[in-house]
Amino acid sequence: MSSPTRSPRRARLGAVTAALGLGLLGALATATPAAAHDEMIASDPADGSTVAVLPPELTLTFSAFPLDEPGATLVEVTDATGTDLTAGEPVVDGTAVTQALEGEVSGEVAVLWKVVSSDGHPIDGEFRFDVAAAAAPSPTPGEATAPAATAEPTPQESTAPVTESPSPAPADDEDGASVLPWALGGILLVTAVAAVAYLLGSRARRRRADGAAGGPGDRTADED
Repeated sequence: MSSPTRSPRRARLGAVTAALGLGLLGALATATPAAAHDEMIASDPADGSTVAVLPPELTLTFSAFPLDEPGATLVEVTDATGTDLTAGEPVVDGTAVTQALEGEVSGEVAVLWKVVSSDGHPIDGEFRFDVAAAAAPSPTPGEATAPAATAEPTPQESTAPVTESPSPAPADDEDGASVLPWALGGILLVTAVAAVAYLLGSRARRRRADGAAGGPGDRTADED
């Protein structure tokens, strides 16, 4: 007689247990999305990537809309020496946070970020990327193949002393040229004087010879 009484009670207990289980599952299902915080899902440059030069800006993309209140977002970008590479404040636009960059750098760059999640909880993280080192300028074909020019000593650059034969002074040439006419004139003058003396001597000798041959009469005749 107790069996019919116990069966409805067991049925009601099972229904209550099932209802409580469903309610608990529903509460857990609704509580999980509310408890999850936002997260960064992408970055440009990406974590661990290598870029040719430092980009003009860094972009972080989140799974939801971080708060854009002043001071709620912080982005630090530094090189291996700790030099700050940021320019200005980060800008929140929807799910993206953009940070302007400036400077010349090569090697590893570190990024530290902190935002306030859409549920009001602060979240942060870090990642790194590399900037390729600047390549050395390649030599031009002419510079690559042309051998280094070696300076050869010129005769003037020789270490042995160089003796120069003295050239005749122009004044000596002029003196010789001016003396030559006088020498020639003197020779001609002496020759002329000798010729006149010879003629006069010859004439005197002829007269003496003629006087000796003709006597006094001849000399008178000659004198007449």
